[in-house]
Amino acid sequence: MAETPPVIDSLPLRPQDSGAAGAPAPAPSAATSSGSPWAAWLATLHEHPLLRPVLALLILLTVDLICLPGFWHLEIKDGHLYGPLIDILNRAAPLMLASLGMSLVIATRGIDVSVGAVVAIAATVAAMLVNARQPLPLAYLAALGAALLCGVWNGVLVAGLKLQPIIATLILMVAGRGLAQLLADGQIITVYESSFFVLGSGYALGLPVSLWVVLAVALATTLLLRKTALGLFIQAVGLNPVASRLAGLRTATLIFGCYVFAAVCAGAAGLMIASNIKSADANNAGLLLELDAILAVTLGGASLAGGKYHLAGSLVGALIIQTLTTTIYSLGVPPEVNMVVKALVVFLLCILQSNEWRAMLKRWKRPGAAATGGRS
Repeated sequence: MAETPPVIDSLPLRPQDSGAAGAPAPAPSAATSSGSPWAAWLATLHEHPLLRPVLALLILLTVDLICLPGFWHLEIKDGHLYGPLIDILNRAAPLMLASLGMSLVIATRGIDVSVGAVVAIAATVAAMLVNARQPLPLAYLAALGAALLCGVWNGVLVAGLKLQPIIATLILMVAGRGLAQLLADGQIITVYESSFFVLGSGYALGLPVSLWVVLAVALATTLLLRKTALGLFIQAVGLNPVASRLAGLRTATLIFGCYVFAAVCAGAAGLMIASNIKSADANNAGLLLELDAILAVTLGGASLAGGKYHLAGSLVGALIIQTLTTTIYSLGVPPEVNMVVKALVVFLLCILQSNEWRAMLKRWKRPGAAATGGRS
């Protein structure tokens, strides 16, 4: 099994000089002490999985700075921080949550296209209970419980019955949104309870509440995957599920848990969306959110072949998508162009992750080696 970092990578330590066994390490020279550490750091930075998504985000923000005056302007009103950048973070919060769950699903060689339907179900359940004068915590728990049941359904189909992930989750993608529309009787459920709006549009310590929720979920997930062997197990399942099972891992349980986690994250995203728009629209809530989540995960450096994922990269990928959307709308470009741009990005990602394409690039970089290959 490949020895690669399983979860959120950090800049690895500078590799130590290696010598013969038992031989004393050579004393560092002046050239080594002055140039080698910087060269090693730059080489490490170049290989870091967060480099490319962060650079892409910075390029987008630079374009906004040049083309949209005042885009980076921030101001404080009533102790709250306001500005276009804060709006992007707030609007990207549901997508960031969905991307966290999608990261683990993709890491197991799976896919979940039912995220949008789970968002609609959770939003509808919460709005109905709030309008029925039920306590807000109960409404939230019921919505997350409904999302959890959706995850159990997906997990049983994929991990238990061994259905193809895209087929298993496609069932819930279609039936789930229909179920949400049945619960809402085909109507948009408007909520008038002010306490319900805090999650999506409230502020705490100067920042939107939604950002604190994303931060809490991301930190909890990271600690769970890094401080336990769970992250390594998930990566092992994605790299080689057969070998993982033969090694004693409960692959079905791990895959089942990833789908449940993804559904709960989608349910929380549904609560944010409903709280932000002050209503539950079973027909449009979370529409195509699963595609944005998949794109965010791949932009963050994950591999659709499984076994490689990066939670921080997924969060950056979600910010790239939201920044791109905001930029397109702010520049007055027709909204239809947004879908075309996303399609092009998906196409480029698929090409870049192709083994044949990578092998072709290597041959182009080494024309002399290719021409003389096989000759002695």
